Amino acid sequence: MKPNQKGWLKEYLEFRKDLLKDISINLRSSHPEHSLYRIIQPTGLMYGQSVGPIEHPAAGTWDEKDKLKILLAESLISSSLLFHQKPVTNPEELPEIFLKVLENITRFYNNVFPELATPTKTLFGRQRSPLELAEKILDKRIDLTSDYKDNFWVYFFHNSLLFLDIFIFGQWIHTNADRIVADFFRYEREELRFAMVKVIAATAHADNILDYEERKLFHYFLQSTDLPADKRKEAMKIFEEGAVLEEINIPTDNSWILRKFLLEIAILTTWADRRVEQAEQDFLKDLCRALNFNEEDLDNSLLAIEGFVLEHWQQLEFLQDKQDYEKVSAHFVERLARVAEKNKGRLLKGIKDSDELVTLMRKARSGQLSPEENEAVREHLITILKTVPSFVIISLPQKFLTLPILMQIIPRSLFSELDMH
Repeated sequence: MKPNQKGWLKEYLEFRKDLLKDISINLRSSHPEHSLYRIIQPTGLMYGQSVGPIEHPAAGTWDEKDKLKILLAESLISSSLLFHQKPVTNPEELPEIFLKVLENITRFYNNVFPELATPTKTLFGRQRSPLELAEKILDKRIDLTSDYKDNFWVYFFHNSLLFLDIFIFGQWIHTNADRIVADFFRYEREELRFAMVKVIAATAHADNILDYEERKLFHYFLQSTDLPADKRKEAMKIFEEGAVLEEINIPTDNSWILRKFLLEIAILTTWADRRVEQAEQDFLKDLCRALNFNEEDLDNSLLAIEGFVLEHWQQLEFLQDKQDYEKVSAHFVERLARVAEKNKGRLLKGIKDSDELVTLMRKARSGQLSPEENEAVREHLITILKTVPSFVIISLPQKFLTLPILMQIIPRSLFSELDMH
């Protein structure tokens, strides 16, 4: 399978049909937006990246645009399946549902992204299939993304707009695609891009220092949004002068995942100038309140971003110039340990429920575990951590969480309580 060649979408759907079946049948949580975040955030697509794992044997030969195309396709399909009005209970329903999803993708982009409009017939009058149309439109959409190889910040400031496609699509699939509805979603697309621009501008100005790189990246990002001249002028004014959050018209009554996205875009923007100053930390707390989030939500987003960065540190070369690995990992472990301490009762129960883990953890204190036993303890502990409410939504960095690091995170008091039983 080659995402830059005709027929890639059909091959991809065939290859991933089991995963998509799981999403539609098994991965529905009490809140579909939480499930969608859980699927999208680890891939990096929310941050304009394509470093997350793509489980295909040929993935190592794909370039960044190929990977982005696959992640966008999977995210749009996942969004449609998660927000499907009736839960899918029978796998036999899936072919018809997939066909509907492909038709929706085509109608969505034809109506909301007129610059990507694709005729339903070829030059010779042949009717294109839903698969052909969706594939052609996804090809066009990814052609608009940045191809500045290996630059985290250019990808971040340009390609993170792809997330808004997924968000708006999740709303659009429940409407009738008439002209009034199409006009509304085109307007929403513009307004959400504008909100994103304003949040980034206000965040960059939070420490009252605008360095050369911030200016360069912001100008580049502003160009990529295709905003009208009057809104571009307003965004530049916010960037130059700063703004009170109340004046930005942040969509606080909108969805959880959209607010989460704006918060995490702001967090990453504070990283763009090498260090996060106290003024920027204060700004993030103010932004949380403006988004109707609390400080625990901010901590969870910091955990999600730090975990993502640590898991893919080797691939994020340009980010390495901006952040110190030891500092990021120390912050992450400290945050994780605080959450573990708050949920120590849940963790203790999870450990006690496994006789094998209790035995191995007692043995671990004397440092006598074999490599196989080490791995067994590590996997058990990660599974138990995933039962903590925060980590049901946040993806934990599997490669980073070695057993020694997990031992720093698990509350010490749990060991003495295990010894008592």
